[in-house]
Amino acid sequence: MENVHIATGRRKNAIASVIIKQGKGTRIINGSPVKEYLKSDVLVKNVEHPFSLLQVGGSFDLVAKVTGGGISGQSGAIRLGIARALSDMSEENHKALRKAGLLTRDSRVVERKKYGLAGARKRFQFSKR
Repeated sequence: MENVHIATGRRKNAIASVIIKQGKGTRIINGSPVKEYLKSDVLVKNVEHPFSLLQVGGSFDLVAKVTGGGISGQSGAIRLGIARALSDMSEENHKALRKAGLLTRDSRVVERKKYGLAGARKRFQFSKR
């Protein structure tokens, strides 16, 4: 299977396995079309950003399996996976995607809850008496 590129993307607690191959531009996430799965136009644009940056949107098919996290983290993970797969194709793609900041993994995750506190940093209400 030539011209098939597989990559993994992560964001928050979401992990996406992305397969890109030459095709007509169909986009499938967890067995559903992108617009049906993500629902929000902003998240769909987020996923399509690497394709639109390189102007190759209609020439590649996308199949993604995503687990964990919420819908926003999942779209970010898919975007990173797509960018990594496209950068494997050629050096020009890699340079353009790197310059746009699409190959950098966003390392921000939720801070853990600490004992004696209501959340990660929030405290319980103080009572003087």
